[in-house]
Amino acid sequence: MDTLSAAIMLFLIMDPLGNLPVFMSVLKMIEPKRRRIILIRELLIALAILFIFLFSGQAVLNFLNVGQETVRIAGGVILFLIGLRMIFPTPGGVTGLAVGDEPFIVPLAIPMIAGPSTLAALILLSNQDPTRMLDWSLALGAAWLVSALILMFSGLFHKLLGERGLNAMERLMGMILIMIAIQMLLDGVSAYIIHASELAR
Repeated sequence: MDTLSAAIMLFLIMDPLGNLPVFMSVLKMIEPKRRRIILIRELLIALAILFIFLFSGQAVLNFLNVGQETVRIAGGVILFLIGLRMIFPTPGGVTGLAVGDEPFIVPLAIPMIAGPSTLAALILLSNQDPTRMLDWSLALGAAWLVSALILMFSGLFHKLLGERGLNAMERLMGMILIMIAIQMLLDGVSAYIIHASELAR
């Protein structure tokens, strides 16, 4: 896989367009002046986490004795809970925060940007060819930059959609997130069963 293909793959997995409704829903409780600062902070935190997993993710998982299937199952549970909150909104919004409270790391940086699928893809890339870490770093940086630019214009989408359009998209994305979460859980469970059966032999 070349650098461009890896960048496109990571961009599609990050899915910034699909994450826009989640970001708008979370940030609509925040004062407009603070939204951009929070978004930049979460994007930078996510970038740091992504690079950490690219260079040491497999080592960390091995040290903690945590398999990739466990990461996928945990991410599926988190996405499922977020999807439920989007379909059945509470006064605190998707995060359950009080009005005016700022989200920190969860759910914007993790799992929306640095999601389990993206982290797993980075681990696979680093394991696929450890001698090309510079290429994988460039691919990750390019995918993150394009995703960041799209998410930075979430306010424009908020103005275009309005509150009703945002609420409708939020519920639709909630349903999609739940489907993705269930698929992620099933994939994680299937991978775990296969891994366990191989160990039993």
